[in-house]
Amino acid sequence: MNFQSEIHTVEDALAAQEYFHSRKWTDGLPIVPPTADLVKAHLEWAMLEPDSLIGVEPVRARPIIAEKLAINSVMAGCLPMHFPLVVTAWTAMLQDEFLLHGASSSTGGCAILSIINGPTRKELGMDGTFNALGASDRATMAIGRAIRLALYNLMDVRPGEVDRSTLGHPGKISYCVAEDEENTSWLPLSVERGSPDGASAVTVMSAGAPRQIMNEWTTEPEQILETFVAEIKASMLHYSIWSGNFAIVVPPQLRSHFEKANWSKADIRQFVFEKARVTRGDWASCGKGMVVDEREEEVFRALPSSDDLLVIAAGGPAGGFGAVIPPWFGWKSRAVTMAVGACVDCEA
Repeated sequence: MNFQSEIHTVEDALAAQEYFHSRKWTDGLPIVPPTADLVKAHLEWAMLEPDSLIGVEPVRARPIIAEKLAINSVMAGCLPMHFPLVVTAWTAMLQDEFLLHGASSSTGGCAILSIINGPTRKELGMDGTFNALGASDRATMAIGRAIRLALYNLMDVRPGEVDRSTLGHPGKISYCVAEDEENTSWLPLSVERGSPDGASAVTVMSAGAPRQIMNEWTTEPEQILETFVAEIKASMLHYSIWSGNFAIVVPPQLRSHFEKANWSKADIRQFVFEKARVTRGDWASCGKGMVVDEREEEVFRALPSSDDLLVIAAGGPAGGFGAVIPPWFGWKSRAVTMAVGACVDCEA
């Protein structure tokens, strides 16, 4: 393989850490030195040439090349078999409707959430159960970090440069979750969003930090969802009132009540679509009364349509917990789902 990247020579792995840190090529954590052999192994696994074009960022017109993406994946700790998911996530992020530039440069501080579906989860040992939104396993942590490191080094999305986040959140290190398909009767998220059944897929979403909820005092689906809805409304009032892709994460203890009552993900989406709304006048309850004016009865929905809610089956087997993951800025950035190996803009 013919690489175009500059070669840097250092004494050892420790010297490599200092070399990369001093040039702001890392996120503050140690990296795996991206040797030519490791980069080559990543590209071969994904069947890509070094100069293969993954896509072009629509606003700044920056091309994302396979070689550069592989380098960052190695640095993040990915194995070669992880790389196709990194490529798929980036291909999805480069779609116009995702608005990567806005999501990565905003003062709002969102991160890129990636949800993994399909057989690749088991092949890579991805675990969507215990600590699903935390450090659950090697693959999800490394893949999420690779997405972020590539933003650093290919798009200059570093704090104080392109990244203008006021606060940010820990998902800016790694924000990746595998759906727990084996322990639910629900359709996988990717299938609901149009990906072929049985195909591995990645869904990307510009997302705020997860907001945990708890309701262990009922088995009624409606009452459980009212708790999720209350948290969605809180996000609309405390952060952004605009509608967009919200996600909810439903672990097994709560999920079992929905499944016993024969509630599908579609049923959940419809309920939340109908209930998750606030009025402009509600802003007065949280210190924003100055912007209410004469439009206090104006209604704002959390979701443009029921299909805009991402329902994710994940989490440990015990505890009546769940999570709401709010969007970055309403409809400005749309979640994108893409099958691994999907051909984008291919010629017939």
